[in-house]
Amino acid sequence: MRNYFASHVKLPATNPLVTLEGQGGLTSGVASGASTLASRLPVKTMIQTSTWTALRSPAFKRLWVANVISGTLVSAHDMAATWTMNTLAPSPFFLSLMATVASLPFFLFTLPAGALADLLDRKKLLCLMNLWLATAAVGLAVLGWLHLLNPYAILACVFLIGVGFAFSAPAFASIVPQVVTDAELPSALTLGGLQLNISGIIGPTLGGLLVPLLGPNFVFAVNGACFLLVILALPQRERHPAQSRLPLESFFDSFVTAIRYVRYTPGMQVVLARNALFAVCISAIPALMAVAGLRALHLSPSSLGLLFTSMSVGSVVAAVVIFPWLRARYSPNLLITLANLLVLLVYVLMAAVQQTALFLLIAAFAGAGWTLSACELWVAAQRAMPGWARGRMNATMIMVSQGAMAFGAVIWGAAAATVGVRYTFLGAAALLLISLILAWPLSINFTRALNFDPATIANVSPKLIHTPQPDEGPVSIALEFRVVSGRKQEFVSLMREARLIFLRNGAHDWGLREDLTRSDTYRLEVTFPSWNERLLQLERMTQAEKNVLEKAWSLHRGTNPPEERIYISMNKEVRMYRKCDIQPSPLATSPLNLGTQKIRLPTS
Repeated sequence: MRNYFASHVKLPATNPLVTLEGQGGLTSGVASGASTLASRLPVKTMIQTSTWTALRSPAFKRLWVANVISGTLVSAHDMAATWTMNTLAPSPFFLSLMATVASLPFFLFTLPAGALADLLDRKKLLCLMNLWLATAAVGLAVLGWLHLLNPYAILACVFLIGVGFAFSAPAFASIVPQVVTDAELPSALTLGGLQLNISGIIGPTLGGLLVPLLGPNFVFAVNGACFLLVILALPQRERHPAQSRLPLESFFDSFVTAIRYVRYTPGMQVVLARNALFAVCISAIPALMAVAGLRALHLSPSSLGLLFTSMSVGSVVAAVVIFPWLRARYSPNLLITLANLLVLLVYVLMAAVQQTALFLLIAAFAGAGWTLSACELWVAAQRAMPGWARGRMNATMIMVSQGAMAFGAVIWGAAAATVGVRYTFLGAAALLLISLILAWPLSINFTRALNFDPATIANVSPKLIHTPQPDEGPVSIALEFRVVSGRKQEFVSLMREARLIFLRNGAHDWGLREDLTRSDTYRLEVTFPSWNERLLQLERMTQAEKNVLEKAWSLHRGTNPPEERIYISMNKEVRMYRKCDIQPSPLATSPLNLGTQKIRLPTS
């Protein structure tokens, strides 16, 4: 996945060598979901796969080469736009604001883009978005040639380009597994990260050379042409995973599904919180790097490009050489802590160092620390995602990360304009230290033990009088438990997990009630918006979730499982008549028959 302002707006969860890296899965009661294609690979296969294996696929090779070329020009465009903004606007606030307006579309539009990626033809969506990107980039060049460029026009074009990347990101993230085999997928993930870093190394240097020779407008125009190259490289035919035979959710319902899954999955909440904390702190690098280079070190265009290149080189070295060694020896949570401590040290050194050569070396360490942290966070996120909503969950991750990045960039830009770059870096170091303390209880180590196997659901429901239409509902499932005496607390504990399982997979209401007339008897009732949602819930269930439910069911006394009853709402039929002539019964059939029996209240 490519991203505008490759050096300014790197997604914390998709930083160099992290794009699509990791597998899907779940834990019982913590995170659930089917695996991605990569997660179904045996560990041995994933380890032994060569980095270059995916290039054997002509479709992936064509797509990868096109993205390397386009990504390189995006990085050059980044450098040219930054230099142009510095020429037009004397305030460092505008330089920092570029990172904000580039990140903001990911916060605003990525979730709708994820829903579109799950509902529409992804190739057509990518073609449309690359045409949008090409138009925005060429439009910026035309404004420059007509001498109509000003800081606000640059920010507007940056925002439009960010919109294009926001809408294409989830679709691109989902299309890669469809052009390679399962065995080639680990290689494709690694090559996707290498593409970002190759572009990050060559692009800024190329931009630094082209801007003095041909001007920034030439770089903008060539970047627009390279977006058209990506359209030509999109696969003509791709493998499609097995699709559900059930009707798809509506566009609006897909939003509700994503929100509901995050709300009722504690593991996903932990991963999102860690990404948000990290994004706010790491946003100081894209927000302040250009300001420090141009204002504090007074770098030329070529030297500014070298600054971003140094950071990309540090990312490559860390991901290819250092990271595999560290991952084999340390837990993900400890690895993130060590990487964040490295970034904290980088902030302190950037506040103190004034020599250009030494600052370039520190920038390389910044890239290394960023990559190490972002990589583990991205892998943890993929392991906590359900396969049936991968596009939406990836969109949610990007939206949260970019929203936090945009928020952080505004803070650091305003601080730099008020107190200067040096004290802003020190403030970023202090905030990063505080975030490490806050994040310590939110460990992501649980993701290594995730179980992502889909459940085998047998048809154990009672025979229906008639099968409802998919949109009929609401539908309620009721079960009665007679719990083994003395195991109430264990039953209630399992029901807490069952509640999360049902609510995150389609139910919109859940209730457990104790029978006041019979001891150790409980009634569980789960309501779904429609019959289709009930069937989707069964289809989405994983083996880990099924094990939790079976364990709860096993506490029921008797040789048979708890009896299940299925009800469909009759409220629509009842409301069809405006008037209803009800005659009270002459007999007192029950204490609730208020028309025939007086209620006596106890006297004090």
